[in-house]
Amino acid sequence: MKIYGMQHVGFTVPNLEEAVRFFEVIFGAVTCLETGKVEADDAFMLRRLGVPSGRRIENIKVLRVGNGTNLEIFQYSGETGEEEPLKRNSQTGGFHLAFEVDDCERAAERLRAAGVDLLEGPTLVESGAMAGLTWLYLKAPWGQFLEIVSMPGPLGYESAGGPRQWSPVSGS
Repeated sequence: MKIYGMQHVGFTVPNLEEAVRFFEVIFGAVTCLETGKVEADDAFMLRRLGVPSGRRIENIKVLRVGNGTNLEIFQYSGETGEEEPLKRNSQTGGFHLAFEVDDCERAAERLRAAGVDLLEGPTLVESGAMAGLTWLYLKAPWGQFLEIVSMPGPLGYESAGGPRQWSPVSGS
């Protein structure tokens, strides 16, 4: 098997249109495809997607954000209203999506002006493997953690000469 790279990250939101608008306005995303309602029975949903009985995919949209992994965003129906809160980053299964920007400070100003819920920062890492990285966490309207990062030069770990992370800036 030959691996080419990560094709998409999929996640579920409570309101697909709100999520798509957020990614379009804040990150310049474009919608590549939309499925509409997926017609499938309970057996298919459980065996193929691990989704409990009674849940259905109302719509899926795949977004492209810059030069990177696609976002596959789902909206389901049939949840019981006993939905668990999103996992914290410190919990198993917790995650965030990170977007590389040219200038984290300027991006933070733009996000703040747009009313996005920002955590404290941006923060410049000054030493260690990630030295040279500036980062800032923010929250999407549905509570998902996101991150913006900027790396104007090599990071600290790169001086060791080992493998390098992929970057949407260089495409390698």
